Amino acid sequence: MRIDLSGRVALVTGSSAGIGRAIAESLARAGADVVVNGRNSARVAEVAAELGARGIAADVSTADGAQQLFAQLPDVDILVNNTGAFPARPVFDIEDAEWRDLFETNVLSGVRLTRHYGPRMAERGLGRIVFVSSEAGVQPPTNMVHYGMTKTAQLAVSRGYAQALAGTGVTVNSVLAGPTMSDGVLAMWDDLYPGLDRAAQEAQFIADGRVAGSLLGRVIRPEEIAHLVTYVASDYSSATTGRALGVDGGLVPTILP
Repeated sequence: MRIDLSGRVALVTGSSAGIGRAIAESLARAGADVVVNGRNSARVAEVAAELGARGIAADVSTADGAQQLFAQLPDVDILVNNTGAFPARPVFDIEDAEWRDLFETNVLSGVRLTRHYGPRMAERGLGRIVFVSSEAGVQPPTNMVHYGMTKTAQLAVSRGYAQALAGTGVTVNSVLAGPTMSDGVLAMWDDLYPGLDRAAQEAQFIADGRVAGSLLGRVIRPEEIAHLVTYVASDYSSATTGRALGVDGGLVPTILP
């Protein structure tokens, strides 16, 4: 199987680092005309140059930022809603504003972009929309309940859009990522395990039970998430829509999410 995305324009939000960057790189290798997106214009330009891609700096967690993006990129063939944040916080300490801010970033960003690009894809009879969700959407972490809430919401939003776009040639799916060695996780490791190298940090993270239940027994790499997203973005996934697809290392102990 050789995935060829030549001639397809692919927007990956939050792709100047971490999982998003890995997805952008994977799609570019498959031949897509990739658009890198993030808030930091210098970082977006740097990553876009590294990948031979285009870059658009815009904060899609806000309505104004989304409009700035639309003005520069009216249409896409592949939309990967990856923008997100995952702060840890005791649930009884989370104020209203924090709930709202995380919902804007993790959920409404994808809603805004899908609402704009989805109908345009449907008019052309082909499109792929992918929400990068998390296993936290089906088993919310106690120290990040607000994060889990947003990931559960993404699953409902994704399924709803898939139903609304039924029969149009546009598919909408979610990817349930497990604990991944992203830039954010690496920064967390530096706080938790200062002085240890990456291999030792990962070993300690596992020993602390942070990936308890994973059938892999290790932390997932960003490119492993990217591989599934690239498949879902391709023609090979034409019969897959409205689904939540696991790339969690078997962490969720169920047959279906």
